[in-house]
Amino acid sequence: MAAELVMPKLGESIMEAKILRWLKKEGDAIALDEAVLEIATDKVDSEVPSPFAGTLTKIMFAEGETIEIGKVIALIETGVSSATTPTHTAPAAAVNTPVEALKSPIAAIQEPHVQSTETSANNGARFYSPLVLNIAKEEKISMSELENLKGTGAEGRVTKQDILGYVSARANAPVASVVAPAPAVTNEPVVKTAPAKSYGGNVEIVEMDRMRKLIAEHMVMSKQTSPHVTSFVEADVTNIVTWRDKWKNKFKQREGENLTFTPIFIEAIVKAIKDFPNINCSLDGTNIILKKDINIGMAAALPSGNLIVPVIKNADQLNLLGIAKKVNDLANRARANKLTPDEISGGTYTVTNVGSFGNVMGTPIINQPQVAIMAVGAIKKKPVVIETENGDFIGIRQMMFLSHSYDHRVVDGALGGMFVRKVADYLEQFDINREI
Repeated sequence: MAAELVMPKLGESIMEAKILRWLKKEGDAIALDEAVLEIATDKVDSEVPSPFAGTLTKIMFAEGETIEIGKVIALIETGVSSATTPTHTAPAAAVNTPVEALKSPIAAIQEPHVQSTETSANNGARFYSPLVLNIAKEEKISMSELENLKGTGAEGRVTKQDILGYVSARANAPVASVVAPAPAVTNEPVVKTAPAKSYGGNVEIVEMDRMRKLIAEHMVMSKQTSPHVTSFVEADVTNIVTWRDKWKNKFKQREGENLTFTPIFIEAIVKAIKDFPNINCSLDGTNIILKKDINIGMAAALPSGNLIVPVIKNADQLNLLGIAKKVNDLANRARANKLTPDEISGGTYTVTNVGSFGNVMGTPIINQPQVAIMAVGAIKKKPVVIETENGDFIGIRQMMFLSHSYDHRVVDGALGGMFVRKVADYLEQFDINREI
C-alpha cells in the first residue's frame, strides 16, 4: 500500500515551504521517523521525518520548488493493507540543521496570521498566497504590477522573497532609471542596466548567508512599516543585583542552571503589560488587534553572529522560577539548533539584552508585526543622589538604562513612556527578601 507523505504544518502563519534537498531517492528504504528531505520556510529550516517505514516509490516535486502546506510531496510503499495503513499526516518537521541555515532573525520573522486557502486575483489563472496579497496591499502594489512580477515558486508563483525583493528594488531605484516605453512597441517599462559595482582598495567581498539576508529584509521592512520612537528610563536595580548575588550559587546547585537577570526583566515587563494591555497588540490596516496572550520574545545571539527570537508562550502564567527555566531551555536549544518552528513564532512583545555586549543602551527595531520592543542595557555602578526623610546624600548604586522603541502609529509618547517607566518601577521595587 502506498502512503502519502505531505508537506507538514510548521507554524501558525507558515503557508508554504521550499524543498532544499531530498535526503532519500526513489527506491530507497526508509525507517520510521527517518529524515526524508530538508525544507526551508520563512522562519526556520527543518528536516521532514517519515511517519511510515517502507520504500520511497515516488518523489512528486524537485529540489528548489516551493510547496503548499498539506500537499502530497512523496509516496512511500509501506507493504501494509489499506485497512491498517496509518494516516498520511506528516509529523511536525524537526529542526536539525546548521545554525547558518536558520532563517528566523530577530528575530524570528513573523507575519500576521492569514488563512490557509489560496487566493486568485481577478479570477485569473495565477494564484497568490494570502501572505503575498497582504504584503502587496501594505506596500500599495497594484494587481497589474503583481501580474507582471516574475515568480520563482512552484508553477511560477510569487513567493514572499519575490515580492519583498521587488519592494526593495522599487524603493531603491532612482527615478531616472525607469523610462516610459513607446506605446506601439511594448507595454513593459524599459529599465536601464546599472554598471557592475567596483570596489577600490584592499577589500574582501563576503556574500550574506540566507539568515542574514532575511534579517536585513525584516529590519528594512520594519523601519518602512513603523514610525519608530524610542523612550529611555534609568532604573536603580541595586536590590536585584544584591538578591541575585545571594541566590545564584544556591540556584546553580539546586537546579543545575544559571540564574540570569533576564527572567527578572521579563517578569517586570509582563507585569507592566497587564497594567498597559494596549502595548500588547499588532496592527492590521486600521484595525488594532489586542492580544490576550502575553508571549514574550527574547532575542538570542547565535554562534554565527545572527539573531533568533525564541518565544516564552503565556509568560504571565509562569512564576519567576518557571520563567528562569524557560529562558535557559530556549537559549540553550537556540544555540544547539534544536528550536521548533512553533517556538520562534507567536510573540506579542520582545525584549533584547544589549547589556550582555557591554552596551549601556540601544534603539532596537520593532519585531513586526508587534508594536514595541525593549532593550535592557548593562548594569553599571554610579554615584546617585539618594533622597531620604533626613535629607539627600550621594551613594553608590547599580544603575541600568531601559530603551523602549514603539510604533507611533499605535503607541503615542504617553503610553510608550509610561510603559517603560512602569517596568523600571517594578525593577526598583523588587523584593530583596523573596525566594525562588
